[in-house]
Amino acid sequence: MTMASFPSACLKLGPIQERDTIAAIATPYGVGGIGIVRLSGPSVLAIARRLFTPKKDSLQLISHRFHYGEIIDPEKGIPTDEVLLVYMESPKTYTREDVVEIHCHGGYLILQKVLELVLREGARLAQPGEFTKRAFLNGRIDLTQAEAVVDIIHAQTTESLEIAHQQLRGRLRKELEGIRDQLVGWMAVLEAHIDFPEEELDPVSREGIEKGLREAMTELGGWIDSYEEGKILREGVSCAIVGKTNVGKSSLLNVLLREERAIVTPVPGTTRDVIEEVLNIFGIPVRLMDTAGLRQGGDSVEIEGVRRTRERVADADLVLLVLDGSRELDRDDRAIFEEVQGKNKIIVVNKRDLPERISLREVQEHFPETFLVSISALHQTGLGELKEAVHRSLLHGKVRFSPDHLIVANVRHKNALMSTRESLQRAREGIEQGTSFEFTAFELRSALEALGEIVGETTTEEVLDRIFEQFCIGK
Repeated sequence: MTMASFPSACLKLGPIQERDTIAAIATPYGVGGIGIVRLSGPSVLAIARRLFTPKKDSLQLISHRFHYGEIIDPEKGIPTDEVLLVYMESPKTYTREDVVEIHCHGGYLILQKVLELVLREGARLAQPGEFTKRAFLNGRIDLTQAEAVVDIIHAQTTESLEIAHQQLRGRLRKELEGIRDQLVGWMAVLEAHIDFPEEELDPVSREGIEKGLREAMTELGGWIDSYEEGKILREGVSCAIVGKTNVGKSSLLNVLLREERAIVTPVPGTTRDVIEEVLNIFGIPVRLMDTAGLRQGGDSVEIEGVRRTRERVADADLVLLVLDGSRELDRDDRAIFEEVQGKNKIIVVNKRDLPERISLREVQEHFPETFLVSISALHQTGLGELKEAVHRSLLHGKVRFSPDHLIVANVRHKNALMSTRESLQRAREGIEQGTSFEFTAFELRSALEALGEIVGETTTEEVLDRIFEQFCIGK
């Protein structure tokens, strides 16, 4: 079955309707070499002709070519900026509508002025994600590909970027079409027997359908199981570095980041607030949080820092509990042991360059099944073992991401796949118990609807709004 297996939204809504023209600044705010104002809709060419004066050629704007000229304020007759303008005729555009991009100098005031002129000439300011939403509604991309656009923008590691590219290339949709082909084939057979019971049709192979359902459920199960790994690679994790004062928490943060991000002194309580930075550990975006040392007493500022530390520990996906290997365990260490009970954690014994005085046996008695890594932040030793422990504790020893391995990283996709599998399970049970074909056909239709939600075939307007409001304006 071809891509038509999942009807595009434009086919569902009918021909592309005349919509208003939208415009927005498509590049980040600030100072840069180039800034772009993007327009999409039926009036872009008329607006461009009213504002743009070419330097050399005529006002004939050839599609998909850059034209050099000036943006002129038609009311005042004065130039606003020297620009490159490109007109792109539908349907060979991002939105499948007529599109104009005005490439200006990258200053905030210039871009704002050009946008104001465009809006004054009849466009309206685009909503967040509205360009991509139009691409989806006009059938250029499916919903999974639209979601991939925002994932590409926010990707923090090569692995999270590759997962987004998988989705943008339509990998998930193509995989789903194989299952959909099977479901549609089985429904055709069942509904033929339901609608034409008097006809002499080939008997339905219940064993064949049951076997196919079992195989489809196994495939769906593999994608569902990949979600936890995909979520971590896509969204990253929060990791709190905790411990009592002067055990080397800030030093550890600095050596992991390879920069002097946190102040390090021998004075207890130097770190008063939580310092956060993102580190790439084997493709996982790890948001490291250096926290204030946990201890009793201190001034009001340090007490507030300790309170914030406890909040971060409660919310963290992973805790690095740092201990001073050159000192014996004390009351503060043991109090922290109780604070981190029940958390996913790694014990980091620092200062292994000094004579060992800590009781590792007592530590392991408190945390018998927890990774324990010995390091020296001062001499930067043991960091490879620590990163490996972080990876294994988060992905539980799973194989690291491969481009050939389909990863489901979106909770919406996961929930729809689970609904699909549940419907197939009920259909399979009905086949095994010899229930009517009507029951099995109903469950197969439910499974098809759940699959359709993933690509946007059966998605509600409320869900669409929630997806596209995550985008920035201009995309």
